[in-house]
Amino acid sequence: MSIHPTSIVEDGAKLGDGVHIGPFCHIGPNVTLGDGVSLKSHVVVNGHTAIGPRARIYPFASVGYEPQDLKYRGEETTLTIGADCVIREGVTMNPGTVTGRSATIVGDRCFFLANSHVGHDSIIGNDCVFSNNVMIAGHVTIDDFVICGGGSAIVQYARVGAHSFVSGMTGIGADLIPFGLAFGSRGFLMGLNLVGLKRRNFTREAIHDLRRAYRALFAPEGTLKERVEDVAEEFADNAEVMMIVDFIRAGGDRALCMPQIERLTP
Repeated sequence: MSIHPTSIVEDGAKLGDGVHIGPFCHIGPNVTLGDGVSLKSHVVVNGHTAIGPRARIYPFASVGYEPQDLKYRGEETTLTIGADCVIREGVTMNPGTVTGRSATIVGDRCFFLANSHVGHDSIIGNDCVFSNNVMIAGHVTIDDFVICGGGSAIVQYARVGAHSFVSGMTGIGADLIPFGLAFGSRGFLMGLNLVGLKRRNFTREAIHDLRRAYRALFAPEGTLKERVEDVAEEFADNAEVMMIVDFIRAGGDRALCMPQIERLTP
């Protein structure tokens, strides 16, 4: 363990083996740092915050301070960050609120670039990447392998499905389906995240089926509910397509990011 003499670690904080705390850091009394966590310098970690093994946090990150919610009255809520996360300069992460989940949860191996923000009561999956200045509002749910481009924003309570891609400067104001590619100031659905699918070694057959299902789901004929049921029947044995079907069904009457009429081909 290495703690720079200019840093403050308050009584009660729990530090794992091999923790490194660089200059001018402040660790609150209810913080838990897992084995091998490294705080480079000028990092503040407070609140009931647990950070998983081998996380790396860079200067001027603020992790675990009170949620940015006017209704918050000092209740005991938590922030949990998984293993092997990288949190770059100026990142802010807030714990939950009692009017939400009372917890904010970040998965493993996530990469937060400079000045990105995770709002209260959000749940972030594993292996996500958030570029510079990404803004994640409160109560958001983001599934595994999501990438958000620089300056993008996710509205409160939105859901973002696994393996999707949010383009830079895009505002997500509704739910984004798994494997989706969102683009534009109001976040319309531009197609499927084909680059991400290929990089993660999805087979040609799986990608072909996803494209067929996408065209059927967002065709102009019938209602969305009818199209979902048709796709569910045709692709009942296809795990990837059923991820999209189950995502839409779970949202009930929630709005979805939809394609522009001229952009139906994924």
